[in-house]
Amino acid sequence: MFAVIKTGGRQYRVAPDDVLEIGKIEGEVGTIVQLAEVLVVGGDQPILGLPTVAGATVAAEVLDHKRGPKVIAFKKRRRKNSRRKRGYRDELTLLRITEILTDGAKPSVGPRPKRVKAEPKAEAASAE
Repeated sequence: MFAVIKTGGRQYRVAPDDVLEIGKIEGEVGTIVQLAEVLVVGGDQPILGLPTVAGATVAAEVLDHKRGPKVIAFKKRRRKNSRRKRGYRDELTLLRITEILTDGAKPSVGPRPKRVKAEPKAEAASAE
């Protein structure tokens, strides 16, 4: 099953367990957010929205908030001693798609637990 969602003025084709970068959205790292603008829900019987599919949402886990690469806009007017250099970095959110929900259903899958780094060497050394 797949879905086409719209967020930040762009459209993305997503399936469960996909990881994607989108423009920054609200949500703490590790929480589940719902994306409501679903344009198409695909599968055995695809459902097309006019413009969106009623009752369909996509649940996603927020993995990280970060900044994109620096983009530099440099303008120069020759022989005028005029230069301008500006740069910016996009604010991005990294998401993992957990579920594609239809008919107004609520997310049943919660965020994945964080991995705890085990230190068996230190414990073995202290036991001796």
